[in-house]
Amino acid sequence: MEINTPSKSLAVSIASLVIFITTWELICRLGFIEPLFLPAPSQILSRAVKMIENGQLISHTLASTRRVMVGFFVSSMVAIPFGIFLGSSRFFMAVFDPIISLLRPLPSMSWIPLSLLWLGITETQKYSIVFMGSFAPSLLYIIEATKSIDPLLIRAARNLGASKLDVMKEVILPGSLPQIIAGLKVMLGIAWTCIISAELVAAREGLGFMIMNGKEYFQTDTVLLGMVMISITVMVIDVVFRKFERRLLPWTR
Repeated sequence: MEINTPSKSLAVSIASLVIFITTWELICRLGFIEPLFLPAPSQILSRAVKMIENGQLISHTLASTRRVMVGFFVSSMVAIPFGIFLGSSRFFMAVFDPIISLLRPLPSMSWIPLSLLWLGITETQKYSIVFMGSFAPSLLYIIEATKSIDPLLIRAARNLGASKLDVMKEVILPGSLPQIIAGLKVMLGIAWTCIISAELVAAREGLGFMIMNGKEYFQTDTVLLGMVMISITVMVIDVVFRKFERRLLPWTR
């Protein structure tokens, strides 16, 4: 069966989701699985309504979103100019490459003990985890995007009298921007992984804290609700990111 239009594709996706949730609900209601291990979707929805009414769900979601966006924004603002600079200079790339190679393999979880020692259980500590977890991979994406620019274009611009700054602004940045944006979208997902890891270990609010707190009190519906909220929040941010990308890069539509 072929799907020729976006509306048909959307209808198939909605039908698939409805069938999945209905099957899950029936399996739980018929008693095939203990609610302690897998509560029904209706039970998770009931928990969501209660947590919305007392304000906890909104509070936890906003706390995690704020931490991700602040840490990711700072990381991107440092990584973009630094990555373009390194991608344009073989000498400085040789200087910094060993340091980047040392930092890149470190997972976000490995920074948590050190950040707690330095900053304590604070908001700055959460931002730093997102920053450290996303900075080195973002930097590599940007360096590779910068290196992908055709050298003939750069030489042509210089032959026409463009300065180094002009080449950077008029050739390298516009040419590498689509790949940079694509890399940042991938890193945004990793930034969420970073903050949830940090909140699972040391936090007083946030979706990671909510999941861990639900686990401590055997509230499986709260755990699953936290996981669902992470997925929904990432999807919403991804939609916003795509709209921003279309405005910034209209020629890629």
